[in-house]
Amino acid sequence: MYRATGGVPGARRLGAVDTTLHDPLAGRLLDGRYRVDARVAVGGMATVYRAVDTRLDRVLALKVMHPDLATDATFVERFIREAKSVARLSHPNVVGVFDQGADGEYVYLAMEYVAGCTLRDVLRERGALPPRAALDILEPVLAALGAAHRAGFVHRDMKPENVLIGDDGRVKVADFGLVRAVGTATNTTGSVLGTVSYLAPEQIEHGTADTRADVYACGVVLYEMLTGGKPHGGDTPAQVLYQHLNNDVPAPSAAVPGLAPELDALVAAATARDAGARPDDAVALLALARGARAALGEAQLDLVPPAARTAAGTGTGAGRAADGAPEAGAGPDDVTSVIARPLPGGDDVHRTSRLEVPPGTGTGRLPRPVPPAARRGALAAALTGPRRGLVAAVVAALLVLGVGAGVWYINSGQFTRVPATGVLGKTRAEAERRLADAGLDVGSTREDFSGAFERGTVMATDPAPGERIRGSGPVSLVISRGPRIVKVPELAGEPLAAAKERLRAAGLAAGVVTEAFDAGVARGSVISSDPPAGTERSPDAAVALVVSKGAPVEVPGVVGQPLAKARDALAEAGFEVTLAKEAVHSRHPVGSVAAQSLPEGARAAEGDRVTLTASKGPRAVEVPDVTGDDVDEARRRLEEAGFEVKVERSFPFLGDTVASQSVRGGATAPEGSTITLKTKGI
Repeated sequence: MYRATGGVPGARRLGAVDTTLHDPLAGRLLDGRYRVDARVAVGGMATVYRAVDTRLDRVLALKVMHPDLATDATFVERFIREAKSVARLSHPNVVGVFDQGADGEYVYLAMEYVAGCTLRDVLRERGALPPRAALDILEPVLAALGAAHRAGFVHRDMKPENVLIGDDGRVKVADFGLVRAVGTATNTTGSVLGTVSYLAPEQIEHGTADTRADVYACGVVLYEMLTGGKPHGGDTPAQVLYQHLNNDVPAPSAAVPGLAPELDALVAAATARDAGARPDDAVALLALARGARAALGEAQLDLVPPAARTAAGTGTGAGRAADGAPEAGAGPDDVTSVIARPLPGGDDVHRTSRLEVPPGTGTGRLPRPVPPAARRGALAAALTGPRRGLVAAVVAALLVLGVGAGVWYINSGQFTRVPATGVLGKTRAEAERRLADAGLDVGSTREDFSGAFERGTVMATDPAPGERIRGSGPVSLVISRGPRIVKVPELAGEPLAAAKERLRAAGLAAGVVTEAFDAGVARGSVISSDPPAGTERSPDAAVALVVSKGAPVEVPGVVGQPLAKARDALAEAGFEVTLAKEAVHSRHPVGSVAAQSLPEGARAAEGDRVTLTASKGPRAVEVPDVTGDDVDEARRRLEEAGFEVKVERSFPFLGDTVASQSVRGGATAPEGSTITLKTKGI
């Protein structure tokens, strides 16, 4: 998962191997399989080691839960959930999980080892990045999260520390330790897990997190890449939380002049404080990111931020040391932790020993944003001062001018009405055609839930049907996502393609597809779904499918048989047969089968492929001279050389010394042939 050398030029390496303290796992063989070589990083819940899988002879990363947490069922459950969740994702930008297990007090994950560094290392060394580099990192991150979102999972802890950049330039998302299913309730009564600098407002205020919380965190990460610093800072985590709740993320161009407005808009869309105003998931944000890139010129993409801007913002330099502990200068908002949140109603004091209430709040409560009604009241109060007569006269004059101008525009034909019919309930294409016929342009589109309009049809327009709009528009469309809750359809027995189409029509997505033997279900058809039919889920949630491989077929053994006979036997059993390109030496005759890819007795599906390797016959092997050796020693030497051994003892027995051998020492014989030994007699 991590490594200390290689990676982005000039970037500081993540987790240089820690040799300052002896680690009890260093050099140990964990679970009889994984040899722990060195510690790479230490986090709040686990330690990461570089290790070797002695069975497969490959380097990997072992993430081992701290022993004092292994007795906590909640942490162990989260650890195992990470393994199961990531194992279901097959994506080139997700750090793979190979295995999960326990060895005594050590609970571990065996994970892909990425040689390189983290995005935090890059930001710490370089500060702000050119927009092209920032987008080159953001897009694969969103592709990985998009795969997770469409598979039904939320990461919940996106930050630069969890973005790995390999020596080969590949970008991978790591640490799905806080992952949850999209359809799983993530409400908590008093705390939220995450990293302060990247928490979405709804995570802080309500303890809830869906795909849009990951979108918010990615927007903060993009801001950090473009400016070199975090958008919100403070002396305590509580102050950072306050800013997430009450302040919009500023435009990156305010910190780095010259950045394109498309980048400002991208950050603003991802970090909208209202979750409903953000893209629905990472796939939608990825489309916006690619659109922003396409709109930028070469000079805008390659803009080099001024050196003075590499320390912009409030959080530059915060990160983790080589062992994963917070570095000197690292802020308290950089660590994944349990954070107390406001209780419902917002009227309770924040009771936590880890966060302090922002100074100057008087009561110890987080101040709330001033509501629009209060702002209007403040404006009215300002008009009641000593000069209110003059102000009122000016306002009245402006109103008269405004009314006159409005009448002039209406009467001079500057407005067009939005069609009252032919738009609502229509597909997007039909609605666009109807608006074009009325001389109007189509503006932005967004999606929302509706129980009254079918999925994919227009449920509302802005301006509304029948209202006037200046000139030719634009008119924004709201597309229905269907009901807020949909039921998983009955898919058992459906061919896979038909099942996927039914899921799409129901407003759901096909998730991970696995195969299993089932004699009662036709090959290629669905056996079951997870969740099962009738289960209620949110639209676009992923549904995993189990597809039948048909009845299992036992693989016949054909090793040693002539190739033609072996082909016929496998074909008759229902298998596809191929021949390996290279023949090999074996004890079997030339032209016979030396090996088969599926072993004899294995269970396979009809139509599966079996590869046969042809024999070039046995090799000629030099026979050891064992005359005069003890019989047991002679047998061992001959068997190690690849021969079968037969012993003939002379009568009466005078011992176990070899008197002669059927093939003299130094001569050659076919590998696997039998050498007869005779012992000494009278």
